[in-house]
Amino acid sequence: QVQLRESGGGLVQAGGSLTLSCTVSGVGIRSVAMGWFRQAPGKEREFVCAISGSGGTMPIADAVKGRFTISRDNYRGTLSLSMTNLTPEDTAVYYCAAKYGGPSSSTVVYNYWGQGTQVTVSA
Repeated sequence: QVQLRESGGGLVQAGGSLTLSCTVSGVGIRSVAMGWFRQAPGKEREFVCAISGSGGTMPIADAVKGRFTISRDNYRGTLSLSMTNLTPEDTAVYYCAAKYGGPSSSTVVYNYWGQGTQVTVSA
C-alpha cells in the first residue's frame, strides 16, 4: 500500500521559514514523480512545485518563485519543500503527491496523496 505522510507544518511569523517533509512508502520512490500542492480556505488546490524521479524539477509556481525549493532524497524516501520569506498568503494545507511518469502541475493526474500539513503564517 502506497502511503505519503507530510510533516513540518506549523505556525510561523511573516518573513519566517519552514521546511516540509514527505515520507513515501509502498512504492519504489525512483519510479514516481512527486509534487507539492496547497489549498487555502475557500480556494481550489493549487500547484506549487514538482520533481521527477531522477531529480529534475518543473518550473515552480510564480507565487512562490525565489522563495520555495523542492528536493528529494531517494535513498531516504523523502520529499522536501524548503519555504523562506513566508507571507500570510502562503497559509494553506500543503499536500505532497506522487504519480507514475513525469512530473505535472495538474492535480488530477497524481495517483497518491498525503493527508496534508497545515502551514499558517501570521502577519
